[in-house]
Amino acid sequence: MPNVKLREMPVTLSLAGRVALVTGGSRGIGAATVRLFIAAGAQVMFNYQSSKTQADTLLAELGENCAAAACDLKNLESANALVDETVKRFGRLDILVANHGIWPANDEPIERMTDVQWRTTIAVNLDSVFSLVRRSVAQFKKQQQLDRKPSHIVIVSSTAGQRGEAFHADYAASKGAVISMVKGLSTELARDGIYVNCVAPGWVATDMSKPALNDEASREKILAAIPLGRAGTPEEIAGPILFLCTPQAGFVTGEIFNVNGGAVLVG
Repeated sequence: MPNVKLREMPVTLSLAGRVALVTGGSRGIGAATVRLFIAAGAQVMFNYQSSKTQADTLLAELGENCAAAACDLKNLESANALVDETVKRFGRLDILVANHGIWPANDEPIERMTDVQWRTTIAVNLDSVFSLVRRSVAQFKKQQQLDRKPSHIVIVSSTAGQRGEAFHADYAASKGAVISMVKGLSTELARDGIYVNCVAPGWVATDMSKPALNDEASREKILAAIPLGRAGTPEEIAGPILFLCTPQAGFVTGEIFNVNGGAVLVG
């Protein structure tokens, strides 16, 4: 028979005493992650680009343990400044969730894709992630000299980063690159107590995917490829992100956590 006392013990995913930076945190997956992290006891900084109304609403809802910064992550300097602002506001940084990104909604054959589109997508989805990680790791290592607490990086990729995506070569390339970044950094940083993982969503009902999911023909094709028959919710992506930042994931690093409703597209 199961141990009664063990059965009665609550299982809690806690981030008490931890400080997190969540990029793209004013809406969608980012906002769901911010809410869940605050509920788990963390202090959270998030950035937004143009969604000030949504950011202000989230701040009013979550209170003093949450802060926001307007920041356009199209260049390395703005990413550096965001990490510095987090440390200034909360005194430290324990978790980086690189969730921001862009997905140009229009199908664009490679021979017609402009230099501007390619460079913008790579700058936002890859270059700024590099800068955020570089600055965050420097802060993590500085803190390690004082308290030896583990640190966590979770980068949000996509199934497109594993299988590609026709007519979206820029997006697929950027998301595939961050997966390789996770694999390399996880071995580089493991002995420093820095965990590096990736969450790779499939289709999720967010503002970014709205053009495709709201188009009847496109939606029918998308849902037909998902065994669960629906798109995910932001909260269903935030849960795995939270897990990867807790002691319950203490032996997990370098992993690609697929959250795609059963649409397993990689071996």
